[in-house]
Amino acid sequence: MEFQSERSTVLDTHARRLIDAQQFGGVSWCIEQHGRVVAEGSVGHRDRQGLQAMTADTLFRLYSMTKPVVSVYCLQLIEAGLLQLDDPVSRFIPEFADQLVLGGDGSLQPLQRALTIEDLLTHRSGLSYDFLPGCKVAERYREAGFAADGSRSLQDLCVALAGLPLAHQPGTHWYYSYSTDVLAGVLERVANKPLGACLQEALFEPLEMQETGFRVSEENRSRLAQMFGQRELGEPPSPGASGTLPSNTLRPMDVERSYPSDSDEFARGGIGLYSSVQDYRRFMGLLMHGKAASGRTMLSRPMLELARQNRLRDTQMPITIGDKAYPGYGWGLTGRVMADTSAALRLSCRGEGGWAGAASTYFWVDPANRFSGIVMAQYLGSEVSLGPDMQALAYAALG
Repeated sequence: MEFQSERSTVLDTHARRLIDAQQFGGVSWCIEQHGRVVAEGSVGHRDRQGLQAMTADTLFRLYSMTKPVVSVYCLQLIEAGLLQLDDPVSRFIPEFADQLVLGGDGSLQPLQRALTIEDLLTHRSGLSYDFLPGCKVAERYREAGFAADGSRSLQDLCVALAGLPLAHQPGTHWYYSYSTDVLAGVLERVANKPLGACLQEALFEPLEMQETGFRVSEENRSRLAQMFGQRELGEPPSPGASGTLPSNTLRPMDVERSYPSDSDEFARGGIGLYSSVQDYRRFMGLLMHGKAASGRTMLSRPMLELARQNRLRDTQMPITIGDKAYPGYGWGLTGRVMADTSAALRLSCRGEGGWAGAASTYFWVDPANRFSGIVMAQYLGSEVSLGPDMQALAYAALG
């Protein structure tokens, strides 16, 4: 299947329609096939006043698009023999050895087995997230201010998480969570250096990702897209009215406390990175080929194939975050994987995978068709499915 370039205008039309309807302040995207850009564009503005146009070099808070980057670094340490998928987390963070599980009746139960590195990579650790509705463990996270406090160190966060019960027994459920943050804490201890330095040396330098990191320099601050949103990061969504058309309100948000742009100490595994469309594309190339643009091998072919496999059992699918399900999708070692196209509700292909961020960032990599795309905006808690819709429009242009 080849991308039909004459049909790429539908992407621009759709993005402009959303901007005109004030669903987003600005949107930027880039679509590639066979290592060649086949469609790209930017519409709207990156500032709230409408004075600075959205551009391909605009910087974005990635939120959970940080997770695949951290997961790939973990796979590199596994290839180096410094870590194994079945290693218990407590070997590196001893506080997790005595963790308990909060039962449905409110009782505390002992672990049935140790929490492992694979559990962290696949979000089957039993950990939770502040914003998950109806979860008693999530309530405790909100009380502790985990999502709201960007000043807490990564290691302090890991120890605090270990001090609270799990929501499920390890391995039993796919449950979106702080798993990648704890994984990052493990990686820091294995490498004996801060996470930012680990990623810089192992990924950003060889991939020539010069715009990506856990802070934005003063001279680049004007390129950072400003945030809009419905709710704060750790806040559960309000119940939606059935049958209403999804819609956003362009409400400005200040997220510096939870996601600081100028801190030398701020780093997480699940969120925290800043990047641009052009820079993150370089990382997507690694997920596609296992190599940097220079030809340097970053992940072996066997590891790349292993990472792409859906590791969830049928009873753990589809992946679901709160009340939102992602039909057809399972989970590999670096993100979502389309495992059952018969259940898909958006255009995709078997083996397509990627992930998204809470502020409307999104990407996909389709190895079978050598087809990938990235869509970036800055809107927290969007009701409009920008990324999946742009992906569907891009797939519709494959002839």
